[in-house]
Amino acid sequence: MKNQIKNIGLLALATMIFASCTNNENLDPIPPTAAAFKGINEAGLKSNTQNFTATAGTGTITLTSAKGVIITLNGNTLTKNGSPVTGAIDITFIELFDKGNMLITNKPTMGVMPDGKKSLLKSGGEFFIKASQGGVDLVSNGGIQLQVPANLTGTIDTGMLFWAGDITTDPENLAWVRPGTAAGTGGQKDGNVDFKQNTYNVSFGNFGWTNVDKFYSDPRPRTTILAEVPTGYDNTNSAIYLSYDGEGTNALAKLDTYNSTTKQFSEHYGQIPIGLACHVIFATEDNGNWRYAIKAVTVAAGDVYTFSLAETTVATEAQMVAAINAIQ
Repeated sequence: MKNQIKNIGLLALATMIFASCTNNENLDPIPPTAAAFKGINEAGLKSNTQNFTATAGTGTITLTSAKGVIITLNGNTLTKNGSPVTGAIDITFIELFDKGNMLITNKPTMGVMPDGKKSLLKSGGEFFIKASQGGVDLVSNGGIQLQVPANLTGTIDTGMLFWAGDITTDPENLAWVRPGTAAGTGGQKDGNVDFKQNTYNVSFGNFGWTNVDKFYSDPRPRTTILAEVPTGYDNTNSAIYLSYDGEGTNALAKLDTYNSTTKQFSEHYGQIPIGLACHVIFATEDNGNWRYAIKAVTVAAGDVYTFSLAETTVATEAQMVAAINAIQ
């Protein structure tokens, strides 16, 4: 009898453990912290970062990026804490040509219009460059040039203009502005794009973020759209992006505001064309990987798009980039 009771007890315990494991496997994932989500964007930046070593004080420095961008700067005009620099320096360079890498780095192509609203830009390339020595950032006093192969985003488009990355208003969400309006760190006071047969020749004054872009053009009436994400997710640990169908891989919009009362993401500028075919993307972090969902939609006035965890997929960084770039 004792053995029967013992066996029954063990069976009951095993059943409880099995049920517990089964239930745990079926539980929804715990939403990531804001730090974890920020960290996966930083990992995206790191994987897109190229590092060069050059010599300052010996004339022109010329480098070639992984995608064939030729970087030129005057090594005789670099300063550190106001003094001329000589000797070995470190140069950091990032180049983004596709929406998959724009998403994992949180660098969408949203340009600030003259009225302060934001609208989608089509990009000929987003770039970041800085120079340092001994961990101290350097200042360029002689200008920087990038020779960008146009075939990285299509063909030469003479409508492209120079844009600067502004990270002073919101350091976590870079915005693209025209020269003269980007103040502080990362802002360019000047910049220009010259069009050659097969390249964009970009020139600017300061280290930081730069872009070759033009506004997306669509004559249709516009609207504001909203998006709702699963419980526990908000703008601190997730993001909503838009990929416009038919625009290739060099444009990515973002719903950049969040209403904590309604718990909705918003493109609150009313710049989304009614009738636009696009894909809405929910992106977040999951144990060092990406968790995402993609909805194909045709925009109607005042649309609200809702995402559930059941719709999401977990992916590595490489898989996430491939999934986003596969959107046509």
